[in-house]
Amino acid sequence: MHINDISYKELMQNMDDGVYFVDSHREITFWNKAAEKITGYKAEEVIGKHCFDNILIHTDVSGALLCRSACPLTEAIEKGCTQNAETVYLHHRNGYRVPVSVKVIPFKDAFGAAVGAVEIFSEKSKDSILVEELRKMAFFDSLTEMGNRRHADTNLKSRFAEMKRYATTFGVLFVDIDNFKKINDTFGHETGDNVLRMVAKTIAKNIRELDTVSRWGGEEFLIILEKIRAAELPTVSKIIHTLIGRSMLLVNDKPLSVTVSIGATMATMADNPKSLIARADKLMYAGKLAGKDRVTLG
Repeated sequence: MHINDISYKELMQNMDDGVYFVDSHREITFWNKAAEKITGYKAEEVIGKHCFDNILIHTDVSGALLCRSACPLTEAIEKGCTQNAETVYLHHRNGYRVPVSVKVIPFKDAFGAAVGAVEIFSEKSKDSILVEELRKMAFFDSLTEMGNRRHADTNLKSRFAEMKRYATTFGVLFVDIDNFKKINDTFGHETGDNVLRMVAKTIAKNIRELDTVSRWGGEEFLIILEKIRAAELPTVSKIIHTLIGRSMLLVNDKPLSVTVSIGATMATMADNPKSLIARADKLMYAGKLAGKDRVTLG
C-alpha cells in the first residue's frame, strides 16, 4: 500500500520509531528516516524490495530466522490482526544485530481483507559505552569504536574493588573470532576490519547498560558483566554467541558470517584480574580445541 497523503508522510518521517509499509506480497512501499537510522539502509535501497530480501532478516533470541517461520508481518496479514514482538534482532546494514521491539498493524480493504501492513519498530538498547569519554581518556579503540585493553584493565580493577568492598559478583566473557586469519587471507584486511566492527557492535548492542565490551587485542574481545549471578552466565553467554553467529556482511553480494569461541567464568574472591583473564582465556582455548563455535563455562 502506498501513502499518498503528504500529512501522513510528514508524520511518519518525524517519528522516533522506525516505520515501514509493505503490500500483501511484503514488498516495501515506504521507509521512514528513523528506519534508515536504526537499520543503516536508505529508503532508496529498500523500497520496491521485499522485507525478506536479505534486508532486516529478523531472528529471535535463539537465532531462528523469523522470515522463514514466525514472521510478524506475515501473521498480521494472514490473520488480519495486530502482532507484537517484544524483542527481535534485526540485521543492520553493517552486519551487526540490533535488538528491537516490533508492532505490526495490518491494512484492510473495504471488505475487511488485509492488503498490507505497517511495521513500527524501536531500538531496545543503546551502546553500552560513551565514545567521546573513551576518546578523552585514551580508552578508545579507533577501529571498533569500543574500549581498548587499557579500558578493560581499568574496568576489571574497579569491579574487583567493588566486589571486595560490597560482596557483589561479576562475570567475564573472553570472545575470540574463529578462523580470523583465514578471513583476512581470503577476503582482505578491509573485510577483516569490517568483521571486527560487526562483532563489536553486535556485542555492544546486546549487553546491558552497566556491562562493557573492550577489544582485548587482535580478534579478541572482553565482556565484563556486572552484578550477574552464576546461574545467569550460561544464558547471557549463549545469547551473545548466537547473535554473533547470526550477524553477517555482504561481501561481493554474498553473505559472510563468522563464529566465535567464548570462555565464560565468574570472578571469585580468590581471583585478581590476571588470574580471572587467564581462566577465561584457557576456557576459550578449550572450546577452540573442542571444535570452535561454542561457549565453554568454568
